[in-house]
Amino acid sequence: QVQLVESGGGLVQPGGSLKLSCATSGFSFSSFAMSWVRQAPGKGLEWVSAINWAGATKYADSAKGRFTISRDNGKSTLYLQMNSLKPEDTGVYYCGQGGYTSLDTIARRGQGTQVTVSS
Repeated sequence: QVQLVESGGGLVQPGGSLKLSCATSGFSFSSFAMSWVRQAPGKGLEWVSAINWAGATKYADSAKGRFTISRDNGKSTLYLQMNSLKPEDTGVYYCGQGGYTSLDTIARRGQGTQVTVSS
């Protein structure tokens, strides 16, 4: 079956960096757009970034210039490099199958990985 497993979250100080990974299985990863979304405490899901099958990328305004999405089709793995982290980046980060255009186009999400930005 389809599996999406995020990792790489943790506690980091403001200005620090983290790299999230999403290992996938059970579907043809290279054929799908993939995305990252997040949920801050007490808030709804927020679309963060996406990459299509050809490698074209999109970012939310809050992520532009700080986050980089990438994929390794050979490893069926999605990544999110996050630099210059801010306290408002705190939340649970999920990778999504689909989601290149909006949250509504995400077919499945993983269980999430917690990112906490705090001094």
